[in-house]
Amino acid sequence: MTDEKTWFGQPRGLTVLFLTNMWEQFSYYGMRALLVYYMTKELLLGQGTSSFIYGAYTAGAYFTPIFGGLIADRLLGKRRAIMVGASVMCVGHFMMTFEPLFYVALITIALGNGLFLPSLPSQVGDLYQPQDPRRGWAYNVYYVGINIGGFLAPLICGTVGELYGWHYGFGIAGIGMAVGLVIYLSGQRYLPPERPRTIDPAAAPRGPAFTPRILALLFSIGVAVTLFRSAYEQVGNTVALWADSGIDRAAGGFTIPMTWFQSLNPLFVMLLTPPLLRYWRGRAEAGQDAAPLRRMATGALIVAAAYLMLAAIAWATGDGRANWLWLALFFLFFTFGELFILPTGLGLFARLAPLSLGATTVAAWFLITFTGSLSAGLVGALWSGLDHAAFFVLLAVLAVLASLLLRLLSAPTEAVEHYRRIDAEMD
Repeated sequence: MTDEKTWFGQPRGLTVLFLTNMWEQFSYYGMRALLVYYMTKELLLGQGTSSFIYGAYTAGAYFTPIFGGLIADRLLGKRRAIMVGASVMCVGHFMMTFEPLFYVALITIALGNGLFLPSLPSQVGDLYQPQDPRRGWAYNVYYVGINIGGFLAPLICGTVGELYGWHYGFGIAGIGMAVGLVIYLSGQRYLPPERPRTIDPAAAPRGPAFTPRILALLFSIGVAVTLFRSAYEQVGNTVALWADSGIDRAAGGFTIPMTWFQSLNPLFVMLLTPPLLRYWRGRAEAGQDAAPLRRMATGALIVAAAYLMLAAIAWATGDGRANWLWLALFFLFFTFGELFILPTGLGLFARLAPLSLGATTVAAWFLITFTGSLSAGLVGALWSGLDHAAFFVLLAVLAVLASLLLRLLSAPTEAVEHYRRIDAEMD
């Protein structure tokens, strides 16, 4: 697709998708920053029950996209799926302002997310020709957009909810979703044209792609990332609880709101992404770029090291409270590892997708988030029964196991990508 280059030399359509997703993530992370606290402090639910509901909600939000991706590819098309999904999520977020509608609101948001989530990132790939070298970096730029919204959300929604009432925080999250929808509707002329929603056998990729071999490979990667997300998703669950009970949040006479720590992860994404992109570009130009699965395995190990640091801090402080700077340092290392694995995995699934099933294949990546979130909810339920240091060691072990599995899958993944590049050159 030929379009005027703007931000980072990317098509203008990427900016539209970037901003749309930024505000959608503002609404998601704004609600997520409040959810556990709302359940334990306002609804007076137990910690185990709250952790399970949190895990079930996030799991549901990432399970519905597999059906939403199929609906987008076969019936609605990506644009209409995004419009309908965003509208439904708006309704769900505003429903969160009414306590009797709590469970209905969670279900509504999850259903809308099913249509929205797989369709938007799959449009990123449609902005480029298969051999366009900018395509790989586009997902890292897109990921920054996700995290700008994630950075602002706890600061705004979290602060308002914590100081003035949880329901006001949920309402601001709904406004953010509405802003994202308006941006998407306003930028239609910059977005890629809809592809035909019928499957053309002649357009199917040749070689091993989407044979039982590639499906088994994607499933295996999914198992590894599920293990990783069992640990990763604790930042909005048990790590958030520890920020409340195990961290001294006093700083110069000011008590840092507990929800603000949720902004550190997206803040570090914004700060670390540009130098990482320069580093990876330099390695690629020198012919030393790491294969996707090797990069992802490295990221899982870095996250494991971050959790081991938390375990050491929890063990050293015992029943006392650790300085808040330790938690900030944890988020720095945690985010550094995240940047190696999550944008890389999303880009990998998008590259392996056939043209007629782009949203469905991207939905498969988010289905991994479903399984990881569900397992994270089960793991989080152990928080009350384990010593905190032991719990953080458990999270590190899960991340290490994910890294080992990803490393084992690297060679077959490189082979599949090699054949896909040959197919693209022959077309």
